[in-house]
Amino acid sequence: MIDPVFVTVAVIAVLIVGLSKAGFLGGLGVVGVPLLALVMPARDAAGMMLPVLLCMDAVAVWMYRKEFDRSILKIMLPGAAVGTLLGWALWAFVSDAVVLLMVGIVTLLFVIDAMLPLRKKLEGLPPSRPWGAFWGSIAGFTSFISHTGGPPFQIYVLPKKLPPAVYAGTTSVFFAIVNTAKLVPYFFLGQLSVSNLSHSAMLAPVGIVGVLLGVWLVRRISVKLFYQIAYWLVLVLALYLVWRGVTDVFLT
Repeated sequence: MIDPVFVTVAVIAVLIVGLSKAGFLGGLGVVGVPLLALVMPARDAAGMMLPVLLCMDAVAVWMYRKEFDRSILKIMLPGAAVGTLLGWALWAFVSDAVVLLMVGIVTLLFVIDAMLPLRKKLEGLPPSRPWGAFWGSIAGFTSFISHTGGPPFQIYVLPKKLPPAVYAGTTSVFFAIVNTAKLVPYFFLGQLSVSNLSHSAMLAPVGIVGVLLGVWLVRRISVKLFYQIAYWLVLVLALYLVWRGVTDVFLT
């Protein structure tokens, strides 16, 4: 039997991630797994989202195939590979509750960073390979655990003030490669189950529509008001996930 609450939350989550993939909602795609974690286990949410993300990545990379910064990818991708392997190695030792807590903390830090202009302190600094490799590794790790690699990626890339299309293209290529690299580990971890793949197949078209809609909206609509509302909503969600994670980890 289809759960209407699950379907509603899943469609909203995938649409937001799709819009984010196109560059319309910036890093708000980080809320995908946290939203899904409200209606299913965090690990299952991560497994279900991976095939959907790959479908969205394919569309986004095609749309921005001529607009991305290769130098950033060369700096960050080796670190992302290390972070991905670390996430795989630690997967067996991290419970669902810890995953949920990590998702909440990463989301909360992202919202704080967005509301308080901390990134401006980094603007104008010369490119640093160690700095980029470090944040690439954090992005790879958090992406592996819960598909929340956006905030660490942005900490290094946003201060460079790339043209919007180049930023979106660089983001698309980076996470397309990272997400593809997660397929083998996710398979061996049992995350690509029949149930998860069935849900993925159902939601993939929604994600593709979200990407295409995002590309269209980027050129036509200001999102200032949306950001003001959305960040507060995400803040509430992040606080809830941190509270629930802390409760499950330390109080049960």
